[in-house]
Amino acid sequence: MAEIRIETEASVAGAEPVAERLGRYMRAGTLSLAALPPLSIYVHLPWCLKKCPYCDFNSHEARGEPDHTRYLDALNADLEAALPFIWGRRVHTIFLGGGTPSLFTPSEIDRLIADIRARVPLEAGCEITLEANPGTFERDRFRGYRAAGVTRLSIGVQSFDDAKLAALGRVHDASQARAAVEEARDAFETFNLDLMYALPGQTLAAFEADLATALALEPPHLSVYHLTLEPNTVFAKYPPKDANALPDDDTAFDMLDLITERTTAAGLERYEVSAFARPGHRCEHNWNYWQFGDYLGIGAGAHSKLSFPHRVIRQTRWREPAQYMARALAGLAIAQDEEVPREHLPFEFMLNATRLKEGFELSRFTERTGLSLAALAPGLDAAERQGLIARDFVRAWPTARGFDFLSDLQALFLP
Repeated sequence: MAEIRIETEASVAGAEPVAERLGRYMRAGTLSLAALPPLSIYVHLPWCLKKCPYCDFNSHEARGEPDHTRYLDALNADLEAALPFIWGRRVHTIFLGGGTPSLFTPSEIDRLIADIRARVPLEAGCEITLEANPGTFERDRFRGYRAAGVTRLSIGVQSFDDAKLAALGRVHDASQARAAVEEARDAFETFNLDLMYALPGQTLAAFEADLATALALEPPHLSVYHLTLEPNTVFAKYPPKDANALPDDDTAFDMLDLITERTTAAGLERYEVSAFARPGHRCEHNWNYWQFGDYLGIGAGAHSKLSFPHRVIRQTRWREPAQYMARALAGLAIAQDEEVPREHLPFEFMLNATRLKEGFELSRFTERTGLSLAALAPGLDAAERQGLIARDFVRAWPTARGFDFLSDLQALFLP
């Protein structure tokens, strides 16, 4: 099902001084947030070996030798300039995403984490995740990341079928994927394996084999994503066809049923619509997103969601790496910012909360948005009538039908 997106008018941030921007964020308003939510940091490392045809992320093929040192300097300057927006707050999780962060060496990741630690206080046991591509895997490289302070690896396997990996434009093969997972198990107490389904030309039997291979590796966390044709991608312009056409909706639903059945049998709990984990191994960083927590995003094209006493703000960094580095080093990393309109807050909250199997505490909506539950009531009533959500006096949660028709459920809260 297509992801629901909303477009809001964003002000071009330009060269607004930090003090003026902070004053704008802190001025009186109609919302009243009693407490600020947990804070995470997302760091975007934009380069990859090859742009995959399905990918709509801000990733750039590493032509030549990207200047990692200059980029790390820019990240440092970006974080320094952002400190007034998060002053006094502790960081619960850090996520190093991309692109392919594992193109950065362990020593470069060590410097990045040290720079963050020197500037913001981290909670004890702060989860630090790094995304890794099996195509950049080298023995002992993962141990180097662990020594640098990374506590959790997320491995973008996508498939264990060489033909399907080629169709997806991946730079690794099945043997490299298995080796990377084995090395991750040896180096880390917890890690995630990314798998995709409904791939070009994929049959139910072929996906069943893929899933069996993934589960045989006993990952403590498994993320399984339905391949969709996103705008501004190669697949959107040239969709797979004929023998490589994407499976129809019925086949994709059969694949999803297989995922829920086999992961349960393997001892993995489905705690989010696409995430399955053993007890104690859920992704705390994504958990904060889904609970409408705050996150500061630094790096090319990174997004932030930050709460202040009277408003919720979204920021976007400059997208193109060279432009981002120049702007960030000049103290001007923010390309756009906007205040989330109060009429959009119910939708934005529910866009995240409905992804969680256990749903959300009703009181959390007021805590995270500054709005009363009355703002959520029409959507909750409609969702309950349609069998998409269940609730009691404390919580609301998506039903099995709500999980299957998540976009329909989320759309009920559009302003």
